Amino acid sequence: MHALREGSNLSVSTPTRYVPKTAKVPLRGAGVAAGLGIGVLALAVLLTISAVAPQLVPSSLPNRLQDGITLALSVLIESLPFVVLGVILSILVQVWVPPGAIERWMPRRAWARRAVLSLLGMIVPVCECGNVPFARGLLLRGFSVPETLTFLIAAPIVNPIVIISTHQAFGFSDGILVARLIGGYAVANLIGWLYSRHPSPDGLLTDRFRDTCELVIDERGGKWRRSLAQLVVEFRAVMPALVIGAALAGAVQVLVPRDALLAIGSNPVASIVAMMALAMVVSICSNVDAFFALSFASTFTSGSIVAFLVTGPLVDVKMIALLRTTFTARTIGGIVVVVLLFSFALGTAVNLLV
Repeated sequence: MHALREGSNLSVSTPTRYVPKTAKVPLRGAGVAAGLGIGVLALAVLLTISAVAPQLVPSSLPNRLQDGITLALSVLIESLPFVVLGVILSILVQVWVPPGAIERWMPRRAWARRAVLSLLGMIVPVCECGNVPFARGLLLRGFSVPETLTFLIAAPIVNPIVIISTHQAFGFSDGILVARLIGGYAVANLIGWLYSRHPSPDGLLTDRFRDTCELVIDERGGKWRRSLAQLVVEFRAVMPALVIGAALAGAVQVLVPRDALLAIGSNPVASIVAMMALAMVVSICSNVDAFFALSFASTFTSGSIVAFLVTGPLVDVKMIALLRTTFTARTIGGIVVVVLLFSFALGTAVNLLV
């Protein structure tokens, strides 16, 4: 945590790092989080009653509303364990790892640091949901915004669980596994390089996150007290976004006609666009999305499957909501554009080569 203050004592020459400049106390965040928490609790109570005593629940809810609630809860339940794991890892990095322990192993050159950080996901077995709080921990520790973005984009694809599940689903057929890994690593470093050219990296972050950085740095007490304080900070930031993202994912899956997407699966160009759109809609955890994509392998082109597997973990509606806890809307918009253009180009290349 004190690496932000002690960065000048490190023996490694590092690029510009994020240092908070303001210390505004966010007053409305607790109210928003509390309101969302009450809403989720009420929904959980209703679903429990529905499961235990279905005769007490009216059966007149529209089917599409029931489907939307079910899909939203499935996304929430699937993501929650990884969010918790990501928060725990974030606290370990911020509070328990000594200052300089990570930094001293990093290369001196900025591009090499980003290249190494983009492989950090191979030892962090969490999906994209858990990587957001972990990335927030890297920022709070003092890593620069471009470096953190490189990790954040690469980690959902290069982590070991994703590699194993993708291999189980596709093996090495049509180069889908190799294309996914190379594509995820390449687009992460591309985004890191692009944002390293930004004249004001601080401007990529939200005011609320900068305020959080200042509040966390000023936190006093032992490691356990600081860990508890950071646990509260991270859950207050991430959980509302996760609930909103899950709700959006459920609503979009109900409202967007999936049959219309499937009807164009054989077209080499349209199939890529359709699968990218589907990836953003369904918001499936990257640890299991390969098995979902496998069900489309007989209908859609290999390039469209690769585009799905690269797009989904990085810019689905759930991930966008989580990114909004830390990065500005303009920053996220730029990430989405780069990922979509890159995924389309990668899918087209796979279709031409396979």
